[in-house]
Amino acid sequence: MKLVVVESPAKAKTIEKYLGGGYRVLASYGHVRDLPPKDGSVDPDQGFAMEWETYADKTKQLKAITDEAKKADALILATDPDREGEAISWHVQEVLRNRKALPADVERVTFNAITRSAVTEAMSRPRALDEDLIDAYRARRALDYLVGFTLSPVLWRKLPGAKSAGRVQSVALRLIVDREREIELFRAQEYWSVTATMEADGTEFLARLVRYQGEKIDRLTIGSEGTARAAKQAVEEGRFTVTAVETKPLTRNPPPPFTTSTLQQEAARKLGLSASVMMRLAQDLYEDGAITYMRTDGVQMAPEAISAARKAVADRYDAGYVPDKPRHYETKAKNAQEAHEAIRPTDFARERVGSGDHARLYDLIWKRALASQMASARLERTTVELTDGTGQHALRATGQVVLFPGFLALYEEGRDDVEDEDSRRLPRLKDGDVPARKKVEAEQHFTQPPPRYSEASLTKKMEELGIGRPSTYSTIPQTLKDRDYVRLEKGRFFPEESGRLLTAFLERFFERYVSYDFTAHLEDELDDISGGRAQWQQVLAAFWRDFKPKTGEVMEQKPSDITAALDEFLSPYLFPDRGDGADPRLCPVCGTGRLGLRGGKFGAFVACSNYPDCKYTRRFGQGGEASEDNGPQVLGQDPETGQDVTLRSGRFGPYFQLGDGKEAKRASLPKDVPGAGADLEVALRLLSLPRAVGTHPETGKEITASIGRYGPYLAHDGKYAKLGSTTDVFEVGMNAAVAKLADAANGGGRQRGSREPLKVLGKHPRTEAEIRLMEGRFGPYVTDGTTNATLPKTLAPDQLTLEEAAQLIDDRAAKGPAKKGRGRKAPAKKARGKK
Repeated sequence: MKLVVVESPAKAKTIEKYLGGGYRVLASYGHVRDLPPKDGSVDPDQGFAMEWETYADKTKQLKAITDEAKKADALILATDPDREGEAISWHVQEVLRNRKALPADVERVTFNAITRSAVTEAMSRPRALDEDLIDAYRARRALDYLVGFTLSPVLWRKLPGAKSAGRVQSVALRLIVDREREIELFRAQEYWSVTATMEADGTEFLARLVRYQGEKIDRLTIGSEGTARAAKQAVEEGRFTVTAVETKPLTRNPPPPFTTSTLQQEAARKLGLSASVMMRLAQDLYEDGAITYMRTDGVQMAPEAISAARKAVADRYDAGYVPDKPRHYETKAKNAQEAHEAIRPTDFARERVGSGDHARLYDLIWKRALASQMASARLERTTVELTDGTGQHALRATGQVVLFPGFLALYEEGRDDVEDEDSRRLPRLKDGDVPARKKVEAEQHFTQPPPRYSEASLTKKMEELGIGRPSTYSTIPQTLKDRDYVRLEKGRFFPEESGRLLTAFLERFFERYVSYDFTAHLEDELDDISGGRAQWQQVLAAFWRDFKPKTGEVMEQKPSDITAALDEFLSPYLFPDRGDGADPRLCPVCGTGRLGLRGGKFGAFVACSNYPDCKYTRRFGQGGEASEDNGPQVLGQDPETGQDVTLRSGRFGPYFQLGDGKEAKRASLPKDVPGAGADLEVALRLLSLPRAVGTHPETGKEITASIGRYGPYLAHDGKYAKLGSTTDVFEVGMNAAVAKLADAANGGGRQRGSREPLKVLGKHPRTEAEIRLMEGRFGPYVTDGTTNATLPKTLAPDQLTLEEAAQLIDDRAAKGPAKKGRGRKAPAKKARGKK
């Protein structure tokens, strides 16, 4: 018997079906061990020796693999065909070696798709483990460990509120922060455009003013309303004649098949999927044998796949849509390894797979791969120039028509910008024609700042700079969000205060290690290790030689010196020049103190130098216009006490205060209440909290609603339930409150093991038993009361049909009852000793 080890149980099940008898396929469930999160796991003084620790939750899997390995004639390691897959295979081998359970014959096989032909062919061509890939994995893992465990203690002691820093994550965070700085420094510029709607042969078209008073008009030339109105009047009074018609043929070639990066970008644009969700869906499609491996930076397809794609194009359209020669692509991305095929369907004849998001993603992959082997689109672009009688003013109209769609008949790549006027159609015009003028418009515009990064555009930028790799593109943004360094609003990244402060600290004290060029160069060196061109310990030694002394140097500095350095470094952001000659650091409350950055238990904030006489503070993140704070704003008086109610800015954000001194009552302005709505009525309602909702009908104890550190909530007898918004705090009634508290006590709604069906699908077409869709411990399943069948990952529960459910039940019933685990032996009774 031969033991085959893969990562996932779904993959194991499929491969065991393909291999048949004589093979036992088990899953490791991903990585089985890692460096323990403690000092000393990597020892630079001993050649970067590493101490590995088995994951506690992998004990059961490793025992099963060990038990089977002891009986096996050979071990076949069939994990994914990349560096991480190689590392998992190496870890499994080393664990078995340490347990003295490693078979004498150990082979490594890789396949780019989980299909019968790909698996069978891979099994016929085994190889040894790739030591260069394993060394590259060890180098990356040691590097990330050393950066994290050396730099994080510096952050904890010198930068209160900071959590940790990562080698690549910190550089990605800098990209987000740098973009935010660009936006803050951006000053909008006014400009105007003058356009005329013309008509010829019953077809309207748009013409733009490109020459005015004999001068060429660029985008920003007309900068005032007065000039725009004068130009508009000139167009309205002129008689414009066609003086030039230029027609140019254009050819558009199809884009290459997807890489990990381009798939993430296109899935975000067209399907609205985040990088992490897209990768999970792609993993499911890969494990179901529908697509090739989804972590790749290669853009080429295998020769047999190209042939299959060309045949599918000919079958779907006609020979005119198939190019004379197969198309071959090369990546433009910096540092691309191109070790694997692009992402493509395993069978081009299979146009649909799964349902829901799985089906939408597969459709995108299928169309892109098929289009990559289609003929180019042929277009015709026309530019028409119209001049008035004086020759001083000219209009220009552009448009294009598709002569032959080619690949555009199937697929067009998404764009992040808006459509331009070239895509419009023009009527047929010739010299001397005088189109009718329908209307003339002068429109005001303002230049726009660069857009904040989305997950797709951040991935694209990282790829362009050579930062990160396909296996990390989706995890880096998630790590930044998990550490609260950034937040995602309407699909765009905003840096949090902690993220800005961390980036400033790293730029000021570790500038080299968060520079884009250094990070890309280090990625190059790591790639050299995987290619056998560099020795991993030498690369680590060169990095450690400079990094370790630098961290020691920063650690020796006093926290006050660190804060002073950051105060100077961040001065343009925290205290921008107001343009009126006034000191931007002057305290708005006392008028004599100067503002500066201070460090506290919960992070950095801005405070007055006259503390404790002046207690003015504001949040670190209130740079720019927010720094123009004039102190407490009186909203009115409390009708009960007559005391002033003020809106203030503190180190944790805006808040309301009733009265003064130690007895003053305070309430923070919730995030879901806009600053414009912060009036006296809102202030008094928030200051009155907690609100009594009523008496609980079962316990007789009071239910209250309030806002705490984690948001709005209900409280009753020491138990709590979350509320959705600040509005709910003031509007929730007794019935809703009792129901929410009951749900919270039951774990938030539907309990695990609930017998209520998610949906009743109908009667089985053959047995007439009622089929129900249920929520189980391991996900949704269907049952007819006798047989339970788990839904495949690619089948969305909300799109499940009665026929599909019946087939799943029939397939499961045909396999027979599930095998039950052996029960434990009853402990042997001890023999009663003789007295």
